Amino acid sequence: MSRSIDEQRQAAASSEVPGPRLPPEAGVEATAPDGESVAVGDPGMIGLPMFLVGSVALGLVLVGFVPATAAGGSIPIIMTATGFGLAIAAVWAARLGQSAVAGVFGIFAGFWVSYAALVLGLTHGWFAIAKTDVVRTQELFLISWLVVIGLLTLGSVRLPMAFTALFALVEAALVLDLLGTIYASTGLIKTAGWVVFAFVAVGAYLFMSAISAATGGRSYQLGRPALH
Repeated sequence: MSRSIDEQRQAAASSEVPGPRLPPEAGVEATAPDGESVAVGDPGMIGLPMFLVGSVALGLVLVGFVPATAAGGSIPIIMTATGFGLAIAAVWAARLGQSAVAGVFGIFAGFWVSYAALVLGLTHGWFAIAKTDVVRTQELFLISWLVVIGLLTLGSVRLPMAFTALFALVEAALVLDLLGTIYASTGLIKTAGWVVFAFVAVGAYLFMSAISAATGGRSYQLGRPALH
């Protein structure tokens, strides 16, 4: 059977441009079955490192790397690099039609930006919250995000296990931070900080997998989904 016109055109095009082709992850567009160009790429190349840098900064604060009087030391990173970077990644993913990826990056962008607003607002008295109500306000923040991240964790069971593990560790850190806030326990808050470093390790693995794929290599093993 003779080849189709599209196949002949593709063969001719490939013969006109000899040499290796860039992998799809490294390019800016690919050809759809109907012959139209479509955008390609991996928003994780921005989203993952920006998530990691904010997480490292938060973890260092929680484990006591900086004194309590400098608890806002992580805000310059979280408010700018992490919040802004995740927003860019979410828009990129949405542009590619990757709804789940856009949702994840959008959720975490909201978390980090709202965390920065909480710390700055409480420090400078922006929200007219009395000092006696500061702890309750922190609890409100943590409980609200516990619900959303918990739902995200449950909803991620069809994704590779590495993603579910990442979200579960974020949830665990929030639980420990909430308990540390409720009981004024420095030990629980420091434990939350070490759990933050645990999900930083998982996020770093995901980032290195994305880099490998983007540069023409293979993605790392991310584990089978908990639910097929």
